[in-house]
Amino acid sequence: MDPEKYRPREAFNSTHFTTNSGAPVSNNNSSLTVGQRGPVLLEDYHLLEKLANFDRERIPERVVHARGAVAKGFFETTADISSLTCADLFRGVGARTPVAVRFSTVVHSRHSPETLRDPRGFAVKFYTREGNWDLVGNNMPVFFIRDGIKFPDMVHAFKPNPRTEDQEWWRVLDFLSHHPESCHMLTFLLDDVGIPKCYRTMPGFGVHTFRLINAQGRATYVKFHWIPKCGDHALLDEDAEIVGGKDFSHATHDLIRAIDAGDFPEWTLAIQTMDPASEHSYDFDPLDVTKTWPEDRFPLKEVGRMVLDRNVDNQFLENEQIAFSPALVVPGVYYSDDKLLQSRLFSYADTQRYRLGANYLQLPINAPRNAHRNHHYDGALNVMHREKEVNYHPSRFDKLQHAPAFPTPGDKPEGNRVKQTIAKENNFAQAGARFRSWDAARQARFVKRVADAMNAPRVTPQLKTIWLEYWTQCDPALGKSLSQAVKINSI
Repeated sequence: MDPEKYRPREAFNSTHFTTNSGAPVSNNNSSLTVGQRGPVLLEDYHLLEKLANFDRERIPERVVHARGAVAKGFFETTADISSLTCADLFRGVGARTPVAVRFSTVVHSRHSPETLRDPRGFAVKFYTREGNWDLVGNNMPVFFIRDGIKFPDMVHAFKPNPRTEDQEWWRVLDFLSHHPESCHMLTFLLDDVGIPKCYRTMPGFGVHTFRLINAQGRATYVKFHWIPKCGDHALLDEDAEIVGGKDFSHATHDLIRAIDAGDFPEWTLAIQTMDPASEHSYDFDPLDVTKTWPEDRFPLKEVGRMVLDRNVDNQFLENEQIAFSPALVVPGVYYSDDKLLQSRLFSYADTQRYRLGANYLQLPINAPRNAHRNHHYDGALNVMHREKEVNYHPSRFDKLQHAPAFPTPGDKPEGNRVKQTIAKENNFAQAGARFRSWDAARQARFVKRVADAMNAPRVTPQLKTIWLEYWTQCDPALGKSLSQAVKINSI
């Protein structure tokens, strides 16, 4: 018998039932008992193993992005950007890189309806020749808050009430009333784009500002955009009710069925770039995650395309266990000083170590496709087969070398230790400009959704007054319309 051949894999299945240890099971229908009627004997190892395995089939659900769907495919570079980055996946036009993509809702639980108004996750794992790059974004280009220290509070506010298990607007508006920078994100969430029609027609954004580093070490700020080839389509409220009533997993089913039918969804990757030397010359902070970069000043440049042509083999193995972290970058791509991004660099990997264990990057869906090696030994579920006697570095018995140096940002951070908000908040200008860009009917739908939220039970007169002030600062006409629709003195 070849001991290497029979490592756990469905391709090596036995034709008969066995235990996890490979022992034959002659009867999988009846427990071992004293007589036909029992009692059951504790020595029935197969029964105990079967029940114990069943009792442990579930792992902790993601706190956010619990509901999602995964597909696999490839990314292809379509433009030469070697002047901007030395990243290997952009090494030349036509270069292809395997990818796995997870689309998700954010707030609700794993089996919640996919027609709820909620941001959507858009996370891409590139299996490059220099390691995995996780571009972990959303379907909206901005976010509610700009500092990661508020992320747990924000999620708690959006999650169901811990006493009633009901998602309630008074909690959301109460928390966000302390964060007027959220107005811009609300013009996406409560706009017509707040409920995507399906994942295939959903745009994606890296959301944060990142840095591209070229071979000479020059850094360029960058924002990433995924543009769906099928077009950007969403469901209006009444349409969402109909679709959700027929199939609350409509987006997952649509993605799986389209790929099975050979109708492969495709996105264009476009970038916006900015010279870091100019970052202080605008009326907004380019690292502020609650802001977009105006496309008339920072035009989109198409650099690649992504095609999803394979569904996952198993939902648990490749959807529930796929793990993303924005900390996973490759040479030629680096973080910016965006405070929310800096917090996510720790939090995402940390949550995966809690959910999946310290060795979660050894799971096949998460493991790199290139040769890799380190001395991160042992721990729960470490499946890396090792025979070497040296598990330290450096060593004269094992000539493991450092990788060749690659360019990284060389800028010098300066400043005092402070806990402060950024200087250029400018919380309302972009939200107002977005509202004014819509036609009258779209504006009216937005006003209705905002008014419905402000008129929801337990939203106090004080909260209503604060939000009317915020929306008036965004746009006076918006504030006037809301003042006519909101019942100030009702709770």
